[in-house]
Amino acid sequence: VPFVARYRKEVTGGLDDTQLRDLAERLAYLRELDARRDTILGSIREQGKLTEELEGKIVAATTKAELEDIYLPYKPKRRTKAEIARERGLGPLAEAILANRSLVPAELALAYVNEEVADTKAALEGARDILSEQFAENADLVGKLRSYMKERAFMRARVVDGKQEAGAKFSDYFDHVERWANVPSHRALAMLRGRNEEVLSLDIEVDADDTSPVKPVERMIANAYAIGGSLPGDRWLMEVAGWTWRIKLSLHLTLDLMRDLRERAEEEAIHVFARNLKDLLLAAPAGSRATMGLDPGIRTGVKVAVVDGTGKVLTTTTVYPFPPRNDVRGTQAELAKLIRLHKVELISIGNGTGSRETEKLVADMLSDMPADGGPKPLKVIVSEAGASVYSASATAAAEFPGLDVSLRGA
Repeated sequence: VPFVARYRKEVTGGLDDTQLRDLAERLAYLRELDARRDTILGSIREQGKLTEELEGKIVAATTKAELEDIYLPYKPKRRTKAEIARERGLGPLAEAILANRSLVPAELALAYVNEEVADTKAALEGARDILSEQFAENADLVGKLRSYMKERAFMRARVVDGKQEAGAKFSDYFDHVERWANVPSHRALAMLRGRNEEVLSLDIEVDADDTSPVKPVERMIANAYAIGGSLPGDRWLMEVAGWTWRIKLSLHLTLDLMRDLRERAEEEAIHVFARNLKDLLLAAPAGSRATMGLDPGIRTGVKVAVVDGTGKVLTTTTVYPFPPRNDVRGTQAELAKLIRLHKVELISIGNGTGSRETEKLVADMLSDMPADGGPKPLKVIVSEAGASVYSASATAAAEFPGLDVSLRGA
């Protein structure tokens, strides 16, 4: 990004570094998304389960989370209880209960009792396992539940029994509850550290105070399959919806939100540390002195910036003392004018391409300045390491939004 922003403006149509960085980040994400999409398509194709409709959904997915939700039913996994139930011929029982709610599930199950299925209870448990897996692998449903939890969930921390004394530094979180979406980074990291040190137990709760027989999340699962009437099949299926939430989806989504919280907290913490470090890094190495910065360049010219003793930018310009323009006299006159106008005490010259030529140019200019004009500025050669990268960074764009990327380097 820094190179393209500075030296390939004619190719990008004048895009600035912030726009280029946004494009680069989005491109990297889309490349990862496409690579994962290709892997998923190949896996499902090998299984012989890729239909035109499924391929269309996979191709249309715009986020990694959406892609993984679609892939979930087809992801290779260990032999599950649902697979065992299907092998025992209980798939038609699950389908029959879901299709006709007026029938009594226990009566339907009688027809499936055999050597492998001991009784109707075992048959219904197998049907439950099959339907529960189906519910838990519904990409649209999982997405809605995840969004609901992000809006309504609370983070709860409790002290582990017997750890009160050893974990005294975490005492603020021995019995702590707050909305998941509002947990600030420092508290999230503290609670996660307490869990890692086995002082705290963490959980994510949703609708914990809801006393209704059917929790809202269970109702969302039921609604996805039009479950909710008073027929025998509806009552049994509602129990399956609750079981699916408690046994499968609750843990899965809790782990998702805990991971999101950690990533969010770490990102915020990095920003905080960066802000705290910024003042140290920006401390004037030569003290509070008006300084002229020169970023040497041959074809693209020498970039000039003058800052006052506090680091405030006073003026910027570009001069062209080298080929093809060779405007040596004009350059020296412009630099001398800026020195007098802003009472420059220090001239800092970057050690990149054209550094020696620029230093000689400045030395000749200083020697020609009249002695009665006051003390002449001190010139120094400084390392350009990091200057180009910084000038095209998001930080530089925020600090100097009105400056061209090439002038920020000076």
